Amino acid sequence: MSVTKKPQKVPNICDPDTQGVHQTGQESWRAFEIMAEFVEATERLKAITPAVSIFGSARTPVDHPYYKLTEEVARLLSESGFSVISGGGPGIMEAANKGAYPGPSPSVGLNIELPHEQTRNPYQDISQNFKHFFMRKVMFVKYANAYVVMPGGFGTLDEVMEAVTLVQTGKTIKIPIILVCEPFWRGLLDWIKTTLVNEKMIAPEDLDLIQVIDEPAKIVEAIFKHYEARGFKLSAEEERVQLYL
Repeated sequence: MSVTKKPQKVPNICDPDTQGVHQTGQESWRAFEIMAEFVEATERLKAITPAVSIFGSARTPVDHPYYKLTEEVARLLSESGFSVISGGGPGIMEAANKGAYPGPSPSVGLNIELPHEQTRNPYQDISQNFKHFFMRKVMFVKYANAYVVMPGGFGTLDEVMEAVTLVQTGKTIKIPIILVCEPFWRGLLDWIKTTLVNEKMIAPEDLDLIQVIDEPAKIVEAIFKHYEARGFKLSAEEERVQLYL
């Protein structure tokens, strides 16, 4: 007796059900890709502490006062023993790496693949590339002992607000968050004070999470002052908190 085999159904790539299975597989592999990116970045960056992350606009030209000021801040930080972390691109990011590059401490660039505005600057001792924006943002926070925030656009606002939120909610340790160039930030700070506080969206003491300092030497002094009492070494509890960023 012969047995007739049931014909195999050939998957139809236009079938919505087949597409769903394909997309699920892609998402699973993407999770491994994210994991690999995290492990690689952690291994390369774990030795850079103490470090300071400097944020700011990618559009700031070389001859702008903000660029020159960032160079000076980064130079003093490097000479004081801090690795300097930037986004690795042009503008303020380049100025941060350029200022730190001749110094004794590493100049670190966390580069991101973007369709425009991001080209790697040449002033990096350690250059780490990222595909995923959120993974790059984790690394900015994970290894920073302070944030220095220069004038910038949406990306800079995103980074500083995330940093303040993480400290405010206790999802990361309390560190200095320093805005530079008071006239640039004045409108935002006034709105925070008159609207967010008055509307009870934040507590008045949350304002203390942010400092405004314009002089490079005083920026470095404020960072050291913060750590005079507590030291740079994390407690066991603080290390646990940092693991769950």
